[in-house]
Amino acid sequence: MNILIIGGTRFVGRHLVEAALARGHQITLLNRGKSNPGVFPQVESIQGDRETDLGKLADRIWDAVIDTCGYFPRIVGLSAQALKDSVTQYVFISTVSVYADFDSAGIDEDYPVGTIEDETVEEITETSYGPLKVLCEKAVQAAFPETALIIRPGLIVGPHDPTDRFTYWPLRVDRGGDVLTPVGPNEPVQFIHARDLADFTIKHIEEKTSGIFNAVGPEKPHRIGDLLETCKRISGSAVNFVWASADFIAENNVAAWSELPMWIPDSEGSGLSQVSNARARAAGLTFMPSEEIVRETLTWAKTRPADHKMRAGLDAAREAELLKKLAA
Repeated sequence: MNILIIGGTRFVGRHLVEAALARGHQITLLNRGKSNPGVFPQVESIQGDRETDLGKLADRIWDAVIDTCGYFPRIVGLSAQALKDSVTQYVFISTVSVYADFDSAGIDEDYPVGTIEDETVEEITETSYGPLKVLCEKAVQAAFPETALIIRPGLIVGPHDPTDRFTYWPLRVDRGGDVLTPVGPNEPVQFIHARDLADFTIKHIEEKTSGIFNAVGPEKPHRIGDLLETCKRISGSAVNFVWASADFIAENNVAAWSELPMWIPDSEGSGLSQVSNARARAAGLTFMPSEEIVRETLTWAKTRPADHKMRAGLDAAREAELLKKLAA
């Protein structure tokens, strides 16, 4: 098949290109050429901005387009309208953040989605991100009412992840010593390897699937204690997990999700880590074992420069201060 990918050289996009090439498909990339240029020398790359350079796609035909980097409905709408006569299927990589709230576990694809008062705003904030993604989905569905495929992942992990939200834990456990961890080992977590997401996406382009799917994992409910013990086993490190209560975390202004990655307190909607993946599993979504994810992520993370600045997690000094306070 002939597939156009908007983006394609960062994180999820890279895994999508690799999955498609492995299955024998022909790929064209549209991006600005700023992130990892030349990473796929064997692939046709059209350099351009998706907002101003869509004319470069004129007179071309593709079986599908995968939009990996749509955040604002106006811009996604421009792409969808420009491609509606030259592409059969539009695949939009969205997010589970579209849902109106996460007050309960088991949210499925029919759960109410979020809204925003000013639909023209083009600024990403904690409150605008999800509702703007909802509007992006609607822009795609308006242009491709019969063939739009909307995929809603949660936390995506694996090599090339720029967020460090998952990567922090394998690296921190590998370092050893006392590790500050949130609340208790039974706290729920969800994550999906970018390769599993990519394989699922390419499979449903081949099958010409339409509809909406929550692409979250693992297959069965997973707990942070399971993940941390896996990190300990894979790294072989001597660590002691020190569980801090939600009250201690709040009293010391430790930021959930960023300073303590992957964890959300009940007060902020623990359902975010317990979204239903039943529809996607029934449609063939599979999951890399957690052991393999941790091993691969840790191996990749250690190839980065020694001075790499982590974008998530507690720095050593802050963690030591909190551990001392907790012990007292």
